[in-house]
Amino acid sequence: MRRLGKSYPHPFVVLVVLASPLPQVRVGVMAGRRVGGAVQRNRAKRVLRAAIQPLLGALAPGYDVILIARPGVLAANSREAQAVLQRQLQRAKLL
Repeated sequence: MRRLGKSYPHPFVVLVVLASPLPQVRVGVMAGRRVGGAVQRNRAKRVLRAAIQPLLGALAPGYDVILIARPGVLAANSREAQAVLQRQLQRAKLL
């Protein structure tokens, strides 16, 4: 999916979107070793999951979405991450 999808980079997160034949939206969250150790990677994923949760109902159906954490997300709180995700999803025309 990473190779076939369209990506929208930001210092906090890379949003990867791919059209899907399924009627619902599927969202995955990833954090690589570049983000930090296990504790930092888990925190980054928690921040991104908390940020995407309120936006799930408004997403356009029929897409697979991957959120790839970047090291900058560790300095962000949930509100900042949600604002960034909202802008990225609007750029991808999913909101």
